[in-house]
Amino acid sequence: MFRCYFTGLFNCGGPLSAWTIIMEFTFNAFYTLIAAVIVLLLGRFLVNKISFLKRYNIPEPVAGGLVAAVISLIVHSLWGYSITTSSALQTSFMLIFFASIGLSANFAKLKEGGLGLIVFLVAVASFIVVQNFVGISLATLLGIDPLIGLIAGSITLTGGHGTAGAWGEILETQHGIKGALALGMASATFGLIIGGIIGGPLAKLLINRYQLATPRTNEQIEKSDSTPLEDINSTEYVPFEYPHRVRLITADNAITTLGLFAACLAFAEFMTGYSKGTIFELPTFVWALAGGVILRNILESIFKVQIFDRAIDVFGNASLSLYLAMALLSLKLWQLSDLAGPLVVILGAQTLTMALYAAFVTFRVMGKNYDAAVLSAGHCGFGMGATPTAVANMQAITNMYGPSHKAFLIVPLCGAFFVDLINATVIQMVLKFLA
Repeated sequence: MFRCYFTGLFNCGGPLSAWTIIMEFTFNAFYTLIAAVIVLLLGRFLVNKISFLKRYNIPEPVAGGLVAAVISLIVHSLWGYSITTSSALQTSFMLIFFASIGLSANFAKLKEGGLGLIVFLVAVASFIVVQNFVGISLATLLGIDPLIGLIAGSITLTGGHGTAGAWGEILETQHGIKGALALGMASATFGLIIGGIIGGPLAKLLINRYQLATPRTNEQIEKSDSTPLEDINSTEYVPFEYPHRVRLITADNAITTLGLFAACLAFAEFMTGYSKGTIFELPTFVWALAGGVILRNILESIFKVQIFDRAIDVFGNASLSLYLAMALLSLKLWQLSDLAGPLVVILGAQTLTMALYAAFVTFRVMGKNYDAAVLSAGHCGFGMGATPTAVANMQAITNMYGPSHKAFLIVPLCGAFFVDLINATVIQMVLKFLA
């Protein structure tokens, strides 16, 4: 659909003095999907052809999405055109991704996380406090409302666009912060970009500095990707760890798995509406993940149904890539110009804080080994952006250096579930303190 808006100032009896022309292309679900696939193919091409992107492990959706966003910015600046994609389709792929995390979480494998999961949660919770301290302190020093520092803290960076939207409305209506929603969206957009950029280079730096792993050759990567992943009970199998590896699935498996995803999304929609306004109110994607965990373990434990992990993995990885491509495709970089100077300073400081914390705290407390380096890349992903970005960061590293079972057991569950609960608690405590 094409929409064109004309606004302007007109002098009575005189010539046209000023015109503003806004031309907007609105993509439906089909066109959005086509555009997202093109972005992914572009990202894959760029990563394979540009040594810098491959060397620093930039995820393919991030590479392609940023190019698309820059092209969109140029077109908007020169001719006034803009593109709006289907948010419903983007949300659906996000929910499918989180449902795939839940459906992959059988309790036997989760136990493998063990103490590492607890230690990582403590590190993540501590960083949320640090992130808000940095935001509020800098806002105070720069002479702006401390709550704006909170917006440029865990509300938007750890929380992402969903949390930014929810808290933006609250801060506008209940705390009188004008433009809180717009600032939140801009900050979350900044975080999504930066989270996908700094994770790979940071992990590479740590791996090289401490000689933790040797990069695989292109021939080794191609051989690994072309070897079918057949044994679902293999100790080497961890969901999302091999995004490009061949999986052998059948139509029956695919149909059954789609039914499981539909059940998770239906459960998420019902619980979101049912829990609204109660103490159990949680974001829809958290309910999608919880639904997957419940459904999988009931089917396996009570009904002795074998869940086909390879099909879940295929749909989960595809949804992850498409979600990130759509998120970056829909970016309107010109909106970042709305960021005031002080907010730019705060976000720059937050980026530096995230990188330093991941390198000197997360990496060290997780053991200063290869798994710790991959976990640091994942922490950069959801500490500045979102869990899908975290997984994409880790996939870029493991594709180059080899698997990290521990990281792929810990990060998806932590980033999708526990982080939002911890973040919500911290935000509430900070608001009570500042009020």
